[in-house]
Amino acid sequence: MTRYQALPNVRAQGYQRHSLHGDTQIWIEKNCYVDVVIELLHALQLEPAAIMGSCVTVDFEGDGFTFFKPAHEDLRAFFGVDFQELNVWRPLLDHAREHLGAGKLISTEADAYFLPDTSGTDYRRNHVKTTIIMADLDVSARHLGYFHNASYFELAGEDFEQIFRLNAGPDPTFLPLFAELIRVDRVVRHSRGALTKLALARLSEHAARKPASNPVERFGARFAAELPDLQEKGLAHYHAWAFSTTRQVGAAMELLAAHLTWLTEAGARRDFERASDHFTRLSQGAKTFILKAARSVSAGKPLDARPMFDEMAKDWDHGMTALVAGLP
Repeated sequence: MTRYQALPNVRAQGYQRHSLHGDTQIWIEKNCYVDVVIELLHALQLEPAAIMGSCVTVDFEGDGFTFFKPAHEDLRAFFGVDFQELNVWRPLLDHAREHLGAGKLISTEADAYFLPDTSGTDYRRNHVKTTIIMADLDVSARHLGYFHNASYFELAGEDFEQIFRLNAGPDPTFLPLFAELIRVDRVVRHSRGALTKLALARLSEHAARKPASNPVERFGARFAAELPDLQEKGLAHYHAWAFSTTRQVGAAMELLAAHLTWLTEAGARRDFERASDHFTRLSQGAKTFILKAARSVSAGKPLDARPMFDEMAKDWDHGMTALVAGLP
């Protein structure tokens, strides 16, 4: 046996991604971790919007916003999907055979340089760490089916050999990449009413850990101080900075808005529409800002971003107030 399929019905050809990755989204790709979880849940015919309440905790950490992930305890409670760290004590390919053959999946860090779905950006251009979920392994054919970013893809040949380091000799300086084992053998399919009740309870718990002060205001002050440094270091540095800051807050607020909309449509009997509207505006404001800041960095010209930050900060305040008012 050389082929191991954890999700035998999933194929790259004709794969339909979830609406959270649809063309109408403000941020089609959020971050590499939450994106693959969205598509994994979608492939399991589970609703990822139900689990995005933890985005309410996203904060400005000083050099970036929280790199948000769905809480593992939520994944277990909502859907019975279990993520556990995988101790990579032997070659990753051996782990993949073992676990995909048993119906489990593996989430692992990977080098985007060898991921053909990043053609036009990082594929064969830049060595960039990202996260994939392995689902379909064919050792003889040198083929891998995997979730990455906003969809499901396949790779083969030399890319397969590089992802699994098949031709790399012993290297005591190489540190194994972080990986997680994902068990889907105990998937739970709650009724819509039960899932809504669970989501509301967890949203209340997450909301108790929302930032103590407005993170957008703090981000705006930091940007004003850092703009000269961003201009000096150029666009490549800016793009890394923008991913860690603007994209994270923008994507998180869009997902939080989607979660509140899902709760409303699921019959939560709570008024989350105003909160959802504010978070959507904040997300759109972040998209506008990221483009204007890029032009400022490229041209080396000043940018007074205070009006944009003032509006986004107001939307954060009003959105959080409306969210808390709608909680049980």
